[in-house]
Formats: sequence, structure tokens, C-alpha cells
Amino acid sequence: MPDVQEKIKQQISGHKIVLYMKGTSKFPMCGFSGRVLKILSACDVKDFFTVNVLEDEEIRQGIKEYSNWPTVPQLYINGQFIGGSDIVAEMYESGELQQLLQ
Repeated sequence: MPDVQEKIKQQISGHKIVLYMKGTSKFPMCGFSGRVLKILSACDVKDFFTVNVLEDEEIRQGIKEYSNWPTVPQLYINGQFIGGSDIVAEMYESGELQQLLQ
């Protein structure tokens, strides 16, 4: 697992916005992942890095341990764990997400 944790750390530190999700940005494989994608689109975010956890079981489990958060999707902005679908939606509704993305 240490190698997976290092890989996750590099992904998060190497990109401003990282979304660990089921599926891809063009073809989300779950409604929660699709919801976060729609919110990012509504915030006019075009440049972000996605990781399809369905393609790598080690990443799928490793990201849950890394964040101490039991579910996917998981959104990171500027290296900071933001949360899953519900938290991202709440932050969007309050305008907090838009401020964080500026």
C-alpha cells in the first residue's frame, strides 16, 4: 500500500483539481460521480485531472485510506480534500466552492 499512497499523493500534488471517480469525465459510471462533474462544469472548470477508480482496485481502496473517507467520488482542490458528492453540492449551493475555485 505505501506505493499506492505515494502515487495518490503525487496525483493530488501534481494537479490543481483532482477528482477520484467511478468512470471517466466523458462517461461517468455512477450518479454521484456525474453529479460532481456537472457541478464542476457549472463552475466553468475545464482543466482538472480525473482518476477512474474502477480501473485500479489498489487506488480505489487506497484513496479511501488516504482521505479517511469511505466513498468515491472524492474531490481535491489545491491538495486539499474537499469531500464527496453531497459536500461538493452543498458547497456549490452556498457559493463556497466557487470561491475556492477562483
